[in-house]
Amino acid sequence: MPLEDWQYDLGGVVIGAGTTVNVIETTGLGRPPVRESDVDQPSMDGQFAGPDYWAGRQIQFDAAIKTPGNPAACHDMVAALQAVTDAASVRLVGGQGMTLRIKRPGRPVKRLTVRARKLDPEYGRVIHGYVPLDIELLAHDPTFYADEESTTELPLGWLTGGGFAAPVTAPLYVQDGAVAADRPGWVDNAGTAEAWPILRITGPCANVTVTNVAAGRSLALPTLNLDEGRWVEIDTRPGYRTVTWDNGGNASTYLSPGSRIDLFSIPPGTSEMRWTAFDSSNSARLNVTWRDAYIAL
Repeated sequence: MPLEDWQYDLGGVVIGAGTTVNVIETTGLGRPPVRESDVDQPSMDGQFAGPDYWAGRQIQFDAAIKTPGNPAACHDMVAALQAVTDAASVRLVGGQGMTLRIKRPGRPVKRLTVRARKLDPEYGRVIHGYVPLDIELLAHDPTFYADEESTTELPLGWLTGGGFAAPVTAPLYVQDGAVAADRPGWVDNAGTAEAWPILRITGPCANVTVTNVAAGRSLALPTLNLDEGRWVEIDTRPGYRTVTWDNGGNASTYLSPGSRIDLFSIPPGTSEMRWTAFDSSNSARLNVTWRDAYIAL
């Protein structure tokens, strides 16, 4: 659903400007907390500066429900917020979260995946239709992401235009079934942070390798043999990082030992994505789906 400036969509419930929930202040939308790894220098002053890693992003809303003369509407809004923050499909499943969407003036809608940590209404003035709310959320991945997904489909095959471009110069080499077809493509992360793609490989094909040229990383599935119409999906997103069959089964055993899902990110800008496989039908496809990633709103 579209959002207006200064609105927040929490799991499908919109609060903020133009709604019955007035957001007075938000915190936690700046630089995320740091997990530092500094070490004291032995037998000397100071410390050795270790790597700094982002911790989870803690977001707090100081808000209030305002429905003058209508206490029932206040209770209804609290119930709606509790319903989306207490869903068992999120709360009881590891790695799952709900979506927080944020709209600020002059900026596109951005989103985080969050878990609710606190939803505390104060009912002292509910009879007047006024209920202050203290909402606290935790985004385990602190990066902001675009609201809309980007996707590109890369066919496998050396001939894509339906013929040859003149002039044709001899010698002319034609690929046969003994050599894996190689097809480059391009992905564009319009954000300012590393984006994490979902890769879906649809058969028929075998001995698949997907190479992220900008990152210098490859994901190889040398023993994979996909029948026509079947697919395997590699999810590199933080908190997921799975390899699954189209029927939900685990396919991670097909990855080679040197394949690092956790390093297969798309840097800001345009990057080349290349994949190779054996496919005599020229009908196999690689679909790359990602959200542009941002360090700030």
